[in-house]
Amino acid sequence: MIDSTHNGFDRAILSALQRDGALTNAQLSEIVNLSPSQCSRRRAALERAGVIRGYAARLDGRALGFGIRAFARVNLRSHGAASDKDFASFIAAQPEVRAAHSVSGDADYVLELHVRDLDALADFIHDRLLPHPQVIQVRSEIVLKSAKEDGGLPL
Repeated sequence: MIDSTHNGFDRAILSALQRDGALTNAQLSEIVNLSPSQCSRRRAALERAGVIRGYAARLDGRALGFGIRAFARVNLRSHGAASDKDFASFIAAQPEVRAAHSVSGDADYVLELHVRDLDALADFIHDRLLPHPQVIQVRSEIVLKSAKEDGGLPL
């Protein structure tokens, strides 16, 4: 967690790494005005503290054949620790589900799905999601266009 122990340099490092996680410590040092060794120490400390959870490339789903991005709002039949754990385990094993969130409101979960085409979306919803014993209702929306996709935090 960033608090009073994390100063402006830590925030600058985190901000730069959100934009480009492949920055070397030398490149990072030029951006945040610290020596490469200081950047390296601060970066390692942020990683050990769990503030930086990892690094990943942002891929273009359409370029890789995943033409459909959708959100599915799922209502469960019952609620409780065992049923939630069972559904979470099921979702974790589904490669189409790229993110899953337990939410407040009229749905129990919101799932972000990436699939190759409409047939694949229909197959996932009808053949795997709806037959799950905990699922009572699924409402889905297909993303037509993304207005903003900034995966970072507003530091």
